[in-house]
Amino acid sequence: TVVSHIHQLFGLKLVARGPKQINPLAINCFGYLAGVAAIDNMVHSDKNDDWWWIDALQMAMPVYAKLGVMTKDTAYYGKMYRLYSYAKTQQGGHGLYNPQDSLWWRDKDFVPPYQEPNGQDCYWSRGNGWVVAALVRVLDIMPKNAPHRAEYEQTYLAMMRALPRLQRPDGYWNVSLHDPTHFGGKELSGTALFTYGMAWGVRQGLLDKAKYQPIIAKAWAAMATECVHPNGFLGYVQGTGKEPKDGQPVSYTSKPDFEDYGLGCFLLAGSEVYKLK
Repeated sequence: TVVSHIHQLFGLKLVARGPKQINPLAINCFGYLAGVAAIDNMVHSDKNDDWWWIDALQMAMPVYAKLGVMTKDTAYYGKMYRLYSYAKTQQGGHGLYNPQDSLWWRDKDFVPPYQEPNGQDCYWSRGNGWVVAALVRVLDIMPKNAPHRAEYEQTYLAMMRALPRLQRPDGYWNVSLHDPTHFGGKELSGTALFTYGMAWGVRQGLLDKAKYQPIIAKAWAAMATECVHPNGFLGYVQGTGKEPKDGQPVSYTSKPDFEDYGLGCFLLAGSEVYKLK
């Protein structure tokens, strides 16, 4: 999406061109203006069904929230909510969020009657992790009185209540949250995003430290001691895809086809766990 590619909007690197480098300020100004123009077109559009897969929430919501803060224009908050609400309650027929389980289907292809081999709904770990990250980042960016903040917080808290019982004894979450037999095993990216969300919630006073600290500690210890290679490479990262079976096998030595997000998820988790100490 346009929004996902302008995540660099708020911190672009130098771009080399031959022996010279383009002025970073010029790059930032150009990127900012181009990005805002693209988003403004979306803000003024009546189309609200763009976020047809849940990864899009993390790709776009923080940008809308940041622009709302920077410009003090609530139109960005309004459009963000309309896109979010459509994905949550209407996309695929009845929405991608299941309030009974407080988890999200990745896209309309996984809405029931689709089932995992054990007959349960398909809740992909990393996909739900992206939603957690989106909500955390938006809540971190938006002012306390921003429109619809209460609903974002309620959804975040509901997900946080759903996740503890799904944690594996070894500290990880399975790629299929409700079917541990379907490619079950250690996986870093989803686990890291859930750890990030929980640690942030404890720091903000939204989650009970006595309950969530042990969950966070177990997950972080597992990732820090079992996933990090001596050279910094991360093991147990599921590759690109949209469901539990993609990017398999997931192991300590397997190399996913694109693992940058694994590192990002791990660093997000580590940054919040560090702040807890």
